[in-house]
Parts: sequence; C-alpha cells; structure tokens
Amino acid sequence: MSLRSKITAMLCAAAFVGVPTVFVETVTPLTAQAVPATQTAAADAFQVDFKNGIPDRFEPSDGWTNGMPFNCWWHKDNVSVDDGIMSLKIDADGSQDKVPYSGGEFRSKKTYGYGHYEVCMKAIKNDGVVSSFFTYTGPYDGDPWDEIDVEVLGKDTTKVQFNYFRNGKGGHEHMYDLGFDASDDFHTYAFEWHKDKIVWYVDGKEAHRVEGKDMPVTKGKIMMNAWCGKGVDEWLKPFNDGDMPLFAEYKWIKYTPSVE
Repeated sequence: MSLRSKITAMLCAAAFVGVPTVFVETVTPLTAQAVPATQTAAADAFQVDFKNGIPDRFEPSDGWTNGMPFNCWWHKDNVSVDDGIMSLKIDADGSQDKVPYSGGEFRSKKTYGYGHYEVCMKAIKNDGVVSSFFTYTGPYDGDPWDEIDVEVLGKDTTKVQFNYFRNGKGGHEHMYDLGFDASDDFHTYAFEWHKDKIVWYVDGKEAHRVEGKDMPVTKGKIMMNAWCGKGVDEWLKPFNDGDMPLFAEYKWIKYTPSVE
C-alpha cells in the first residue's frame, strides 16, 4: 500500500464513526494548504446529474482500503452510471485476501466552502452498511479534520444521521426520523454550512440545526460512499452479506456557494 493509501486509511477510518479516536494526531501532513471555507466564489456553483455519465468535476476512489471500521476495498468499478442514475455498489471482493468486500466511493476533485449542499439519493436497506453524502478534508491534505455528514444507516432506513467534525472533534450525532423509508425511493438531503451554524434539510424541510463558534472552517471535498462496517456492530449492526450486491443510488448533486 502506498503512503497515501496508508494515511488515507487511518484518517477515513476515523472520519465516519462518532467515537473517540487516537491516531489522527500521529499523522504528519504531506502538504500545508488548509484553505479557509470563506474562499468561495459564484463560479464555484454547480449542479450535475448523471445523464451524461461521470461528470468531469468528480472521480471514483480506486485501489485502497481505509481500514477500520471500513470492511471494504474501494474499486472504481463499483461506481457505475446507467439511465441517469449513479450507483455505488457493495459486493464481495476476490481481488485480494485481506478485505473480503468491495465498496463504492465518489468524490469531487476540488474542495468547496460555505454554502448549500444538496443530493438526491436512495439508500441501501441492509444491516451493517452506510449510504452517505458529506464534505471531508483532513491531515493528508495538510488540513485539520473537518467534515459534515448525512448518513443513512442500513439497519433502519426510516432515519438519517447528521454529524460534523471540527479539527478532529466529532460527537455531534443527531438521528432524525424521516417519516418514510429512505431505501424505497429517491429523496433530497441537504445542508447549509455557515461560519456560525449548520442546517440540515430533508426534501426541502429543515430537519436539524447546530449553532455556535465551533463549526468546520476548512474547505473540503464533496463525497458519497456506500460501505460495510467491521467492529462497529453497536452502531451499524453486524453486516449481513446474504443479499449482495447492494446499491446506493444517486440522481444529482448541487452546490451553491455563500459569502460569509
């Protein structure tokens, strides 16, 4: 595994679980950028769908595993587009003997700051998996670990979990009762990121907000992934691999910058 893969493994293993971690501080950044989230411009705005395949501003993750609690290897072949729908697949992985499953991850090439982030997605219903939409940056990029999450846990797709991290500090999980099953159809999930608050929305309706001074402050990549967990049974339940392949589906992504 390359140095990049090893560092990414340590960072991302922490990034999606609302539990304390100890290894993020041991990583030495390769670069120093930490672009402030205030650096936005009208030209950053975009809306993409998948009618023409993979949009140029995004790319699939390929060729590494993040380590605990991810029990999958990212393969670009697990990201596919058909009839205007992007699918992220969880499946068995016979390409190597250390990690038994494969997952799909899709990320922007650029980083983005304050503004309104929105996705239209259909989640996976299956114990032990996560379907997600989030922003993320961390020590590999020379940044503090800042992140804002929308995560549907496959064990109960009638709820969605919101969370955020500032400089590696999480523990802000909030479970929101959707009033529908997120695996039955496509719905819109969004958040507005400001310097003093984050507001989450479901189908255009405000679902949750946090306010204060301890908000994320560093531009991050826009990311989506579908993955199965290991060692986090209390959070996700044990992974049920009896119905693979499993697919999280996405129709479109939108970002509107704001000036703070």
